[in-house]
Amino acid sequence: MNDDDQLMIRLQEGDTTAFDELVERYQGQLIGFFVRNTRDRYLAEDLTQETLLKVFDQSWNYLPTGRFRGWMYRIARNLMIDDHRRRSHDALIRAVKGRKSDEDDGLARLAGEILSPTECASANELSELVDDALADLPDEQRLTFTLFHYAGVPLADVAEVMKTKLPTCKSRLRLAREKLGEYLKSKGIQPVTTDHPSD
Repeated sequence: MNDDDQLMIRLQEGDTTAFDELVERYQGQLIGFFVRNTRDRYLAEDLTQETLLKVFDQSWNYLPTGRFRGWMYRIARNLMIDDHRRRSHDALIRAVKGRKSDEDDGLARLAGEILSPTECASANELSELVDDALADLPDEQRLTFTLFHYAGVPLADVAEVMKTKLPTCKSRLRLAREKLGEYLKSKGIQPVTTDHPSD
């Protein structure tokens, strides 16, 4: 049984300090996930709070099977979709450029895949380029990409969150990577071609 499952069991037994630990562990990751998908820092913070409250309210419904992150990100995705429907305008809102300190730094994990060692682009420039490229991706590809690369959710769990089959999820991730690579090439950055064994 993993650490998240143990925290959820404690929460189900009424130990609210377990919830505090979950908030500390996942709040930054959720904000990063929502910022990358909505481009609105304030909305990201609101959706993060709603997600964490829903995790608390629905903790009784969680079965400790080692898939807490997938369960939590499914809640996050559904809340984001509901918010989009309520607002009835574009899902991407340009409100905040650049990274904040409490966002998950998925860019650092991606840098080795995207840039060759000889590239001189700064992290902020690359972050803006990646954010711009992500904004142009179809929703399903963008969500798959951000869950896998920025939130670190295993691909099988991403498929579950997205309510799709694993091969479809792999295809969306591949297409997102290809489009991101094409976009970066058009901006003068040469992506590194690598195999992706973790897919």
